[in-house]
Amino acid sequence: MTTSPLAQLAANGVSIWLDDLSRTRIRSGALRDIITNRSVSGVTTNPSIFAASIGKGEGYGEQVAELAAAGANASKAIFEITTTDVAEACDIFAGVYAESKGFDGRVSIEVEPTLAHQTAETVAQAKELFAKVNRENVMIKIPATKAGLPAITAVIAEGISVNVTLIFSLERYHEVIAAYIAGINLAKAAGHDLSKIHSVASFFVSRVDTEIDKRLVAIGTPEAIALKSKAALANARLAYQVFEQDFATAEWAELAAAGANKQRPLMASTGVKDPALSDTLYVTELVAPELVNTMPEKTMEAVYDHGVIPTNSITAHYADATAVLAAVEAQGISVAEVTQLLETEGVDKFVVSWGELIESVAAALEAAK
Repeated sequence: MTTSPLAQLAANGVSIWLDDLSRTRIRSGALRDIITNRSVSGVTTNPSIFAASIGKGEGYGEQVAELAAAGANASKAIFEITTTDVAEACDIFAGVYAESKGFDGRVSIEVEPTLAHQTAETVAQAKELFAKVNRENVMIKIPATKAGLPAITAVIAEGISVNVTLIFSLERYHEVIAAYIAGINLAKAAGHDLSKIHSVASFFVSRVDTEIDKRLVAIGTPEAIALKSKAALANARLAYQVFEQDFATAEWAELAAAGANKQRPLMASTGVKDPALSDTLYVTELVAPELVNTMPEKTMEAVYDHGVIPTNSITAHYADATAVLAAVEAQGISVAEVTQLLETEGVDKFVVSWGELIESVAAALEAAK
């Protein structure tokens, strides 16, 4: 009996989450199939994914007609449509959730990206989304902006599981973990069952290479070119070191003894953008226990087809990774400036996708009247 590379990846401690969701995928049985056939144990969504799936219109006509008849505006319709999809996906993953004791079987839904710099509004919508989906295995996505950090603490304090998204820098990742631990302390004080609260920290990978490689090519020296396609893996590997270090404290040991779960690192944006690179690079080179990798279907299928899965491709590389980022800095490229730019661009891209989603749903509602 052969074991697929995806099954091997899962056996080596990496939870495989699909970075895609649509009503067609849910209701055709395709989502259930990949749990069995592709070792998938969770799903993540974002405004771009919903803009693509709802924009195609497949499977949404009946609900759009009902919402139009009820006089819903585009924002209200999006809330109803996306929470319906996420609730149904949560039900499909309920078995995985139960078997993994809450670590997997998760479906993530994001607060509106226009709220990325508004703490109170983010907290309010996170609670609203959680109540509407009404499934224990939902995770609410909150961006790791400066305004997002206190929102993460407040939402965790309510006993709601959170997927922190758009993390690019190691410095911000330290802050995200601190925000999570602060929330767990508050949840404990409020009497919540800590064992029920889970969180992942989504560290974005490929975009770091895209931006830094562009700058290395502009420099053009042999030393600069030799660093191409190395920064993203270095940054992501050092993020795992942050995870190991920041959860190895006496404070955390006390919370763990009270039932708290570590916030697991999640590798996001793992589809390869440069066609010159292996299409499985950001999966096979990021293998370690307690990790999540959320991948687009194309990347997932590439790993299934020809991925070569190591036991661990992270923890032996901390010194190499540190040296790579130091070498990038020596070329005059500020990693801190790049990661801040990527955070800003990430929020902006999701806001654009949100605008497109509002437009397409508004048009669909008008057409259904």
